[in-house]
Amino acid sequence: MKTNTKFKNSVFTLLFSDPALLRELYCALEGVSLPPDAPVSINTLDDVLFMDLINDISFEIDGKLVVLIEHQSTINPNMALRLLMYIARVYEKIVEGKNVYSSKGLTIPRPEFFVLYNGTAPYPDEEIMRLSEMFENPNILGIPEKDFLSLELVVKVININEGRNREIAERCKKLSEYSAFVAKARAYEKELGSMKKGIKEAVKYCEKHDILKEFIRLHGTEVLGMLYAEWNMDDALAVRYEEGHEEGIAEGHANEKLEIARNALAEGSTPDFVQKITGLSIEEIGKLQA
Repeated sequence: MKTNTKFKNSVFTLLFSDPALLRELYCALEGVSLPPDAPVSINTLDDVLFMDLINDISFEIDGKLVVLIEHQSTINPNMALRLLMYIARVYEKIVEGKNVYSSKGLTIPRPEFFVLYNGTAPYPDEEIMRLSEMFENPNILGIPEKDFLSLELVVKVININEGRNREIAERCKKLSEYSAFVAKARAYEKELGSMKKGIKEAVKYCEKHDILKEFIRLHGTEVLGMLYAEWNMDDALAVRYEEGHEEGIAEGHANEKLEIARNALAEGSTPDFVQKITGLSIEEIGKLQA
């Protein structure tokens, strides 16, 4: 899958950038089996800005299904709306070059939506989010309720923390190992009192115990930088939400990127790598170096 250098990548999206792994992940989440010859093609949006993030993973299965997966460490009540915006753009890509005004009817793959949650706040194994839960009530206008909704989107939110949803974990080894890696990093962070030290110790532990060993061998430096950037941003945003400073989130997010970039450059990271984990332009990174 082409790496998007405009925006922050994540360990999760990098890990599941292989069509074969996405097939295994989907089968585990849905508890189904797919024909071995059913092709899987990745069509993740790589040029659309939504709340400073692109969608995490989008892929088609044999042109019959289109699956959107978001990975979250905090539960966002607006995910159904965000996924509605994402799927509209994905469908634009799918029907590109076809005449939607033609008298001949088009067919499109059926959509399915997942949010995989691995935050620290308590959350059930599975929840359902519906777009309709966000709709205003038009009764005040004297308009009666309809027997059907003109628009709906259903999102399955699944807790992937270690020890949760064991059946899914057993069906997808890479997802299980990812959850174990995150759990170990958090445990070491708590023990050592340092996020950076916790992540480094987790990497050593997982290499020794054959958890994502090959993935870490191939992407060790990237994994460290991405996790450090992700968790720094998650913590900063969580604090700002708790304090009620929602209007300052965008500015704070930008400042957090600059701070992460400064730290990464100070430790010898290349400008290209800093751009990959922060989404800053090469020009901005050059100014920080100067």
